[in-house]
Amino acid sequence: MKNKTVSLVLGSGGARGLAHIGAIHYLEENGYKIESISGCSMGALIGGIYATGKLDIFEKWVRELTRVDILTLLDLSWSSSGLVKGDKIIATLVDLIGDVQIEDLPMKFTAVAADVKSEKEVWLNSGSLFDAIRASISLPMFFTPYTIDNIELIDGGTLNPVPIAPTFLDNTDMSIAINLGARSERKVPNLEKEIIKKPLRLNKDVSRLLDFIKESVAPSRSKNWSAYEVANQAFDAMQNTIARQKLAAYPPDVLVDILRDACGTLEFDRANEIIALGYTKMKEQLDSDI
Repeated sequence: MKNKTVSLVLGSGGARGLAHIGAIHYLEENGYKIESISGCSMGALIGGIYATGKLDIFEKWVRELTRVDILTLLDLSWSSSGLVKGDKIIATLVDLIGDVQIEDLPMKFTAVAADVKSEKEVWLNSGSLFDAIRASISLPMFFTPYTIDNIELIDGGTLNPVPIAPTFLDNTDMSIAINLGARSERKVPNLEKEIIKKPLRLNKDVSRLLDFIKESVAPSRSKNWSAYEVANQAFDAMQNTIARQKLAAYPPDVLVDILRDACGTLEFDRANEIIALGYTKMKEQLDSDI
């Protein structure tokens, strides 16, 4: 399998997307040449930055993030369309990586977003890299939607969490997809009971964010935070169901699964652990396929 060209498909999943970094490291260290990337949400972010040749700069930065750092990057919008504007995060990334046009990247790159009004995927493969990434990471209720060419876009994971379709016409030796929403081995017989009595890491993570937010605003602007947490659980479940269906219909040559409960959506302070997990999972899968 060595020295083969690869179309790499990077799925959505918040901080679990840091596993993409470790997976890419394993591929590079073992002679695989990535020539095409299709990514959704965090997969678009990691894939786009890798395509610029500056993944090492981003990795160093993200490995040093603390929970306090994460909160300082969240510029609250208080819009009915989302809690966070996302401008601060994107500005930080542009400062790290530079303002890049997708057409200038040394490999094919597609970020997948969703136009909910027309119920269509939108493939972003030209123009500003970080505009495309910002659109692709627009998690409903959390980030505000992002407008490109007068189209209001949200997280591509709403329609295609593991976007393999943009790679169909690639002239590469193999396709490798990383799914960040694999079913957990832990059984959850009653979702409502699970949320109330034994929160998942995602709920704990979101709860910490919302506690911080609630302390920062007047009581008159309070919201039903438990409903927000349930919505996030529902979105995660929806993405995982769609991903299974898409991958069953269009299986890649190699599929790497990361369990959905590997970490919470905002647990970027666990970067060292999740990057190592991606490296291990890629190694295990490629070893088993050879």
